[in-house]
Amino acid sequence: MNLPSVIFFLAVIIGTLAITYSAAKRTDNPTEFYAAGYRLTGIQNGIALAGDYMSAASFLGIAGTIALYGYDGFIYALGFLVSYLIILFLIAEPLHNLGRYTLADAIAVRFDSKWLRGMIACHTLLVCILYMLAQLVGAGALIHHLFQLDYQTAVLAVGVLMTVYVVFGGMVATSWVQIVKSILLLTGTLILSLIVLSRFGWSIPEMFAYVKHATPLEGEFLHPGNQLSDPLEVMSLHLALILGSACLPHIISRLFTVKDAATTRMSVYTAIWIIGPFYLMTIFLGFGASAFVGYERLEEVGFGGNLTVTLLADVLGGEFLTAYISAVAFATILAVVTGLVLSASSAFAHDVYSHLIRKGMASEKEQVLVAKCSSAMIGLASIWLAIDAEKMNVAILVGLTFAVAASANLPLILYTLYWRRFTVQGAIVGMVSGLAASVLMVYLGPAVMNPEYGLIQRNPIITMTNPGLVSIPVGFLGAIIGTLCSRPAPGAAERYERVLYQIHTGVRTGSSLEKKKGA
Repeated sequence: MNLPSVIFFLAVIIGTLAITYSAAKRTDNPTEFYAAGYRLTGIQNGIALAGDYMSAASFLGIAGTIALYGYDGFIYALGFLVSYLIILFLIAEPLHNLGRYTLADAIAVRFDSKWLRGMIACHTLLVCILYMLAQLVGAGALIHHLFQLDYQTAVLAVGVLMTVYVVFGGMVATSWVQIVKSILLLTGTLILSLIVLSRFGWSIPEMFAYVKHATPLEGEFLHPGNQLSDPLEVMSLHLALILGSACLPHIISRLFTVKDAATTRMSVYTAIWIIGPFYLMTIFLGFGASAFVGYERLEEVGFGGNLTVTLLADVLGGEFLTAYISAVAFATILAVVTGLVLSASSAFAHDVYSHLIRKGMASEKEQVLVAKCSSAMIGLASIWLAIDAEKMNVAILVGLTFAVAASANLPLILYTLYWRRFTVQGAIVGMVSGLAASVLMVYLGPAVMNPEYGLIQRNPIITMTNPGLVSIPVGFLGAIIGTLCSRPAPGAAERYERVLYQIHTGVRTGSSLEKKKGA
């Protein structure tokens, strides 16, 4: 433990708690708690959206994977970046015009089914908890390395902080924590990238030439197949990363924090211009670690390569730079898990409690209270699960999460928006089949079953690491079969016409749907 680290970490904690304290005065109703009162501008929401997306897997996991495996690690960065084109062209504006707080709100405009709303809420909880595991694992490794605290203690500390942010600050605090985190993350990544590039005389070709001989992989370092040698594995990972982003609950929730579709579009544009340069800079971080930290040192430290960035900062800038970069990574983790907890609690409090249990009769005060209580319970569950996932690489965990999200949510979203014949039975069958296929393959695969670091220490039954190549088509096929084997409900055609009208105009029709403030 060193003084700069303590100072930077305390600055992050005190700063984020101050934001939460300020926001706590404005979280006394569901609109403020879930959607920040729809007051965020396109620039603000875009920076926060990028902050939601640039997670511990991006800053810690991807850099570590590039450092250890070269080209294969950069697949994650490419997938994360390209996925935003799907959000921009197919998802963002239509969902904003339909939804209010959650994905289930948007789907309910077309299918007002309690079963379907409950399934969407349960799936949201599952995806959020899986994604939180990745962030908490990274946080535990980071704090253990810096302060020599037990991994379990480190995870507990981060879990408590993220719960406090959500319980007291809601979406207002979450958004501003994301904005601050994005600025810090871009600054830290740029500083490290410039230092790495300066060590090679500002020559990118020279850097590429050097790393060919800096690891035991030698010339193969810049070729595919070092981590994923099976082409089917590569295709599966690409599918999960590119298609899964549009379905992540905390990304979808952020589409509802602005007043209109034009602001939503500006949010996505802003996010793309932020995350694009960031993911390109992960090449410098990974290559720099290979050149200056060394493959043996990265392997010796362990934690699945999740400490690569902090080790690189220590080599390049010493104690002070290490402290700053570690604090940035800590802020990154805190911000992302806060958004995940908020999305999960919104699914339970708004979709399950308010609509299914209380049948829309819960008061605003009651909804906010349930949301805060559910935030605490979700935080505790995530902490408990993360303690057992200590040795898993966070980038791999995120890839699995994206596959689960895409398998169940993507068919539901696209067919609801663009297929006239789609039925509620097709929606339910598609979600069940996609979710069951992805969860079963993850459970039986090497991510869970592994003799060395798996949650179940035995040989895997299924060898494919990422289930996306199988589970995503299964989700789409299940939705098609369920639709073709059922009849549209009475008035389904008129309801879909209303959905189309609302998608394109943002004008909300139907007495059961409240208008957004300022829409």
